[in-house]
Amino acid sequence: MKIRQQSGIALLEALLATLILAIGLLGTIGLQARAQSAIAEAGMRAEATIATEKLLGIMVNDQANLANYALGVNESPRTQLALWYAETQAAIPGAAILISVVPSADLSRTAVVVSISWVRKAGGPSNNHVVTSYIAQS
Repeated sequence: MKIRQQSGIALLEALLATLILAIGLLGTIGLQARAQSAIAEAGMRAEATIATEKLLGIMVNDQANLANYALGVNESPRTQLALWYAETQAAIPGAAILISVVPSADLSRTAVVVSISWVRKAGGPSNNHVVTSYIAQS
């Protein structure tokens, strides 16, 4: 009986190794894309939080005019809100901002609800950042 010599095994092993490497690289690229998306989303949420905290700080220092800070979606902001509104729109493009100011029955505190909504990319889901705070009358 003749012994046949095998040939081409090294080539087959090289092709399989290349295929496994390609699948691994595609997975890594997919993870990188998802990480970039998550970072962008976290950045928008951070901007919304910073904007809300800044507004609440302004409102605490202007308690006599709290009712003037109420704002409906797509409403033009009053004078007190104009600068803050412009800064927020610059930081979060296309943001829909809703500010609700509701004094308590005994007027000892005022509930302030700030809602900032945005869509990061066209056709994507809407993101909504809502903060409720109470400002005690001094």
